[in-house]
Amino acid sequence: MQTILGSGGIIATELAKSLLDYTSDIRLVSRNPKKVNPGDHLLPMDLTEEQAVYKAVEGSSIVYVTIGFPYSAKVWSDTWPKFMKNVISACKRHKAKMVFFDNVYMYDRNHLNGMNEETPLNPTSKKGQIRLEVLQMIDSAIKASTIDALVARCADYYGPGITRNGMLRELVFDNLFQGKKANWLGSDKYQHSFTYTKDASKATALLGNTEEAFGQVWHLPTAKNPYTGKEWIEKIAEAMGKSPRYRVVSKFMVKIIGWFVPIMREVVEMMYQYDRDYVFNSDKFEKAFNFVPTTYEKGIQQIVIEDYS
Repeated sequence: MQTILGSGGIIATELAKSLLDYTSDIRLVSRNPKKVNPGDHLLPMDLTEEQAVYKAVEGSSIVYVTIGFPYSAKVWSDTWPKFMKNVISACKRHKAKMVFFDNVYMYDRNHLNGMNEETPLNPTSKKGQIRLEVLQMIDSAIKASTIDALVARCADYYGPGITRNGMLRELVFDNLFQGKKANWLGSDKYQHSFTYTKDASKATALLGNTEEAFGQVWHLPTAKNPYTGKEWIEKIAEAMGKSPRYRVVSKFMVKIIGWFVPIMREVVEMMYQYDRDYVFNSDKFEKAFNFVPTTYEKGIQQIVIEDYS
């Protein structure tokens, strides 16, 4: 049994598809799980509850943590450490391996150009500090031989089927498709990497089913030479047959919008990711598994074909 904690999101959905290459015994756990593959086992659970986590992990050989809690530093602070403590304890009890799907929030803001597995961990945001706390819990469990675990880390991601919480989707793809101006945060002059969701999920499944991958951090395959904000908008507009009209939204404007749109208040502390080059390196994974990431051009075309045609 291979179990996904936090099914329903785009990464978890694509991961469930990719796991069929390794097993037909897949368990999907969330408040309201829905089958991705015909043979999936569904387990409705509130994973913020300790006993629910133990029940979800029971009988699993590998547990994939892809859960997403509401995008709030307060919610994250109240939820993530408790949840991860329970997952580690449950994996120890049931002798399950853990694969943690991670982001880059804990990286030093001055080392975002060329991020790799050795990039310094020095978060400046509240959410980054919480992610670091969770990572330290995992690292301590690995070093103490409490559990076998690995970290699968990706940049901001994009791909077909993302209907919410995707910066490119909400601010660029959707707006251009509707004939509106696209929005880009911070500055349109800097490169910004995005990991293609199908690549990320396929790679996460591969890592989970590779014994030698455990005990390590892995950057998931991401195309090189990312576009600048301006180029992203131009490429997406071209693929859609639209005019590349857009506006740049400054940090000050995000603060103003946050007065009326609560989620935007949470974006302010992350604006540093858009005022400098944000370039993600996945050479380690690509060389180890002979994997070629999907090009940005192909990724954009696939999204337009699947979601906007």
